[in-house]
Amino acid sequence: MKPATVKAIKNELSAYGFISPFLLIFTVLVVVPVVTAIYLSFTDFNSIQTPKFIGLTNYVNLITQDNAFMMYVLPNTLKFALLVGPGGYLLSFWLAWLLAQIPRRSRTVLALAIYSPSLTAAVAMAVVWLVIFSGNASGYLNHFLMSLAIINEPIQWTQSPHYLMPIMVTVSLWNSMGVGFLAMLAGILNINGEMYEAGYIDGIRTRLQEVWYITIPSMKPQMLFGAVMAVVGTFQAGAIGVQLSGANPTPQNAGQLMVNHIEDYGFLRYDMGYASAVSVVLLIIVYGFSKLCWRLFGESD
Repeated sequence: MKPATVKAIKNELSAYGFISPFLLIFTVLVVVPVVTAIYLSFTDFNSIQTPKFIGLTNYVNLITQDNAFMMYVLPNTLKFALLVGPGGYLLSFWLAWLLAQIPRRSRTVLALAIYSPSLTAAVAMAVVWLVIFSGNASGYLNHFLMSLAIINEPIQWTQSPHYLMPIMVTVSLWNSMGVGFLAMLAGILNINGEMYEAGYIDGIRTRLQEVWYITIPSMKPQMLFGAVMAVVGTFQAGAIGVQLSGANPTPQNAGQLMVNHIEDYGFLRYDMGYASAVSVVLLIIVYGFSKLCWRLFGESD
């Protein structure tokens, strides 16, 4: 064997040695659970007895027998995702762009204030918001509306199917300024100022044109990262509705999302096979939306 070939093999082995810890962790924490969930979705498994292979029965039942899933869970999940995902994404970009226009010291303080809610668990955030949306007269919102004579008696905000979803969207938007927001802020701040000067020489006249023709194209990697994080975070949400309403399923399934449906069947009814089938469907939906983000913001070769 030639010395050059031996050296190339050693370099390859060294490279694999450096990435082997990541590959091991990725395999154990991601690949193995996903493969296991896909296998269990084809079985009848109550988490105690040995899984029994039943083919596509779980998927057929999900589409044809699970009325709650088709009538409430799937529409609620898509509605919630389309409101919180793009809404939180656009809000993150807008706030990042606004912060980039102010001095550094003020920007640091405001960025920390905006980012800090995402550091707190959704359960804790639900407790904070429950004080506002409490269903008795001492709740902040009820007290405020009653003091203005807008309502005569307290409204059960988190128990009403009319108000639960809007409250979930509001709380989730407030809590959505996470790492995607920081990535966008970093992307905007790292754009070369000379590009804006060249743009104004070439005919750009307004700030909107500046954002559309220079800012967004110059930070596509950060836009892509923020979009993927928004998609994954939105579809993973679900605890907020259960914590606000105090029940799973939520009242009249008004705030029931796919994550809640998985928890309901997997950990309350102990039907792990069916819960795995729902999780696989959720994985496919998230993958589809992620591919859409890649097509919108991915670099074309």
